[in-house]
Amino acid sequence: MTDLETTGTELPRWKCVCAYDGASFAGWQSQVGGNGIQDVIEARLAQIFGGSLRIHASGRTDAGVHAHAQVFHFEAAWRHGTKRLLAAMNSTLPPAIQIKSVRAVPKSFHARFSATGKIYVYHLHLGDADPFTRPYSWPVFRPLDFAAMAAVAVELRGTHDFKAYSALSGSDIEDTVRDLRRLEIVRRGAGVRITAEANGFLYKMVRSLVGALVSAGEGKFSAEKARTILASKVRTNVVQTAPPQGLFLEKVFYR
Repeated sequence: MTDLETTGTELPRWKCVCAYDGASFAGWQSQVGGNGIQDVIEARLAQIFGGSLRIHASGRTDAGVHAHAQVFHFEAAWRHGTKRLLAAMNSTLPPAIQIKSVRAVPKSFHARFSATGKIYVYHLHLGDADPFTRPYSWPVFRPLDFAAMAAVAVELRGTHDFKAYSALSGSDIEDTVRDLRRLEIVRRGAGVRITAEANGFLYKMVRSLVGALVSAGEGKFSAEKARTILASKVRTNVVQTAPPQGLFLEKVFYR
């Protein structure tokens, strides 16, 4: 047991990494009907600790979006070591959610505000996918021009105001400048993997970037158009939003 695991005047803070299949949930964020992934985990923690507590995540994922490594933290007194806490958390969670790790962290750690970057991965499938691939990819039935997709990716990489590639409303007050460090397209057979890495992402930004890349592959979207829309800072229906089932939160970075 570490000093951070003991109880005292302040409750210890716990950092957790979890994976989930988002298909049957209304996204990460707590919902009135209790069908957010946050709701399910908080309900299990309430059983363990005998009272309600709030968890704080690195960010929200939309309904139908998945995660290999979502990060959240909470504060609670626990004297029995991290292995027993991990086992207790996983014992009655639904099969679609798994807590992968838990450890005590300093009070200065915050799952959202301490994050320095994230990686999302999106899966396309060329043609019809089998029943085991279809729920976790976007089947694309038109031939894709990968050179055109790569040209658009070049225009989108870097530090820009990405408001035009988000679903933020006009009333949202937020810094919309992001550093898109990586936007890569890799094809292996019928599978296409699009990796996006940035210091942060706006609401539906990754799905909008993927939608633009697929439109480029279909000949509907050019590098020049990508650049013009980016500079306009105005969302347009020319930028389609990719469906959620192909998107995975892959990693959250911390110092």
